[in-house]
Amino acid sequence: MTSAVPYAEVIGDPIVQSKSPAIHRFWLDVLEIKADYRATRVTRADFKAYLANRRADPAWRGCNVTMPLKLDALFAADDPTDRATATGAANLLTLRDGKLVAANTDVGAVRNLLAPLALDSVIVLGNGGAARAILLALKLLGSVGVRLQARDMAEATSLCVEFGLGEGPRPFNSPIDSRGLINATPLGMAGIAPIHIDLSTMPADGWVLDLVSAPLPTPLLSAAAARGLTTIDGLCVLVEQAAGSFELLFGQKPPRDRDALLFAMLRA
Repeated sequence: MTSAVPYAEVIGDPIVQSKSPAIHRFWLDVLEIKADYRATRVTRADFKAYLANRRADPAWRGCNVTMPLKLDALFAADDPTDRATATGAANLLTLRDGKLVAANTDVGAVRNLLAPLALDSVIVLGNGGAARAILLALKLLGSVGVRLQARDMAEATSLCVEFGLGEGPRPFNSPIDSRGLINATPLGMAGIAPIHIDLSTMPADGWVLDLVSAPLPTPLLSAAAARGLTTIDGLCVLVEQAAGSFELLFGQKPPRDRDALLFAMLRA
């Protein structure tokens, strides 16, 4: 497929629920950039043919990558960035001098959102690709009081060793006795069971980040808000990682001074 208008897209399966097109098109409109951003369903079986097609299209600027293709995207790249390699996943593919570059803007997004918070004690729920991005962001921020709680204790133990955590993992439903809590699992997402976890032992100045972006608020964030804790939802993460992607895809910084209008539109 060839297009006269430059375009980027988000790919994955399923993809109809993605808010990425709305975010990127909002910024394109504000900056008056003549380009488009789409959502395209791509299965793992389709991925190789998809990349061959897009490499041949001069209008293609790259794509954001979501489930289940983040690991495939990393392996397909000619030149993976350090962050993509460290997390074992890529959420962005771009072409640079004919080479397919794999990046991970999730790490920078989480780092930006967590930077103002107290990071002396943080519990991360999960042991998958999202947890890896979280752990790398926390490492870059210098946080040393990080603990994993997971169902797959073997994989979680491996992550603790890889990221140099001070102690081994605990079972998923262990008490939350940290200042910060991050849900890096899909639990609480629409159609998936919510998290049943006790927040009563978290301090009054604690905070909770939930990577799930639909529904909003998630049951976990509702419980945190009821306790008066600071909450950060998955939509904030989505916009932050999109900002990093936008600059790499379209060559301009997004107009973050319009964030209030953007979030109002996304939450409507």
